[in-house]
Amino acid sequence: MGRDVPVVVFSREDRRKYREKVRRCLDVFAQMLRESRFEVERPLAGLEIELNLVNERGEAAMCNAEVLAAIERPDWATELGQFNIEINIEPQELGGDGPLRLEDDVRARLNHAEERASSQGGHLMLVGILPTLRERDVEEGSLSANPRYRLLNEQIFAARGEDLHLCIEGVERLDTHADSITPEAACTSVQLHLQVSPEAFAAHWNAAQAIAGAQVAVAANSPYLFGKELHEETRIALFEQATDTRPAELKAQGVRPRVWFGERWITSVFDLFEENVTYYPALLPLCEDEDPRAELERGRIPQLHELTLHNGTIYRWNRPVYAVVDGMPHLRVENRVLPAGPTVADIAANAAFYYGLMRMLPYDERPVWSRMSFRAAEDNLAAAARLGLDARLYWPGLGEVPASELILRRLLPLAYEGLDRWGVHRPVADRLLGIIEQRCLTGMTGAGWQVRRVRAEGGDRHEALRAMTLDYLGRMHTNEPVHTWEV
Repeated sequence: MGRDVPVVVFSREDRRKYREKVRRCLDVFAQMLRESRFEVERPLAGLEIELNLVNERGEAAMCNAEVLAAIERPDWATELGQFNIEINIEPQELGGDGPLRLEDDVRARLNHAEERASSQGGHLMLVGILPTLRERDVEEGSLSANPRYRLLNEQIFAARGEDLHLCIEGVERLDTHADSITPEAACTSVQLHLQVSPEAFAAHWNAAQAIAGAQVAVAANSPYLFGKELHEETRIALFEQATDTRPAELKAQGVRPRVWFGERWITSVFDLFEENVTYYPALLPLCEDEDPRAELERGRIPQLHELTLHNGTIYRWNRPVYAVVDGMPHLRVENRVLPAGPTVADIAANAAFYYGLMRMLPYDERPVWSRMSFRAAEDNLAAAARLGLDARLYWPGLGEVPASELILRRLLPLAYEGLDRWGVHRPVADRLLGIIEQRCLTGMTGAGWQVRRVRAEGGDRHEALRAMTLDYLGRMHTNEPVHTWEV
């Protein structure tokens, strides 16, 4: 939810008007789908990368406002915590050497930002969860200054009526409470965007859901939280719990969480927006002046402000996005399962793996989601988050197999073919997908390296995490993929 909002107090009347406006937007959206008013898909890759800020000791640096002022670039923005920032990369062509140009572009922007950040006593770190983060770093005072975060925090706790309970069982156990949503700021991710037509949206969303487990298994990079070794990709469980608006009683009643995998394969993008309106009360009932129906009747394209704002407060792991650019509406699948890091090369490899598969699976004559239960896809994601490449994942025709076997035998060949269909040059595809292959063959992901490095360090846990973090930072800047890092 990236939209700036004012500091306000919401009334019952505000909520009633907002509900009516959201439903009007949904009706207009349905009409636009019927009338085929959307731009068709183009092979464009866009992404957002969330980063941590650390000081010279490798610990959280609460200086995002100062760092952003020093960077002075419009593609950089605040995130939830004062130790977070985010970069938004404009959509780029996938064909030819597109993935290489994307990687070079990201590296150039990060190098510039790192130089400016260091002038403010901060350094950028690409990682799923900052390993040195402590509970005192994620108290309410650590929220970024933007009023939207304070407002979101107030509304989530008003809905809950009690503190957040964070309980994650992994290699070790974390059981604590939080009085703000700031623990969510520990989750730093890479979000991949793919523009698709309304007709093709359901197939692409279903495919993205089906491969989420494999994505997380091979990209896991979040093994530590508050000094505890938990899951290979602890960010998944943490994000689910840190934005939960439900007290225990509503969970027991089966009320759906706001961080959600979903519960069924879809037949239309409308299904997802309709579920959002049907199942979720508004967190930020802010109405704009635009009348979407009047706009459409005048031949203009409505922004559907209320519907998109509401959609932005429901955190699906694969989220639908409606946007209007240069007067043309389009739809995107926003893939949200990946952690940041460890290097830009690793991020580019994760993106190439995803985009390659998304060029193949949605067009299969017997699509994977017709041969696989939705629950199996959800279970795959949960298993991959816990165990990474050691997880056993289900896939039609293979049954339940180790994640590395699924990727090497079935998914990597598809990703190669998909990149070829995008027109990606073979040497570029070989380099990026070769990184995915080597992670599977060596068993070394970002999470695996972090854990082995900390265990090798021994001694006091926080000091071991700090030493690992500083080592990680140095290796991150070499852009050598994590499977090559020595422990």
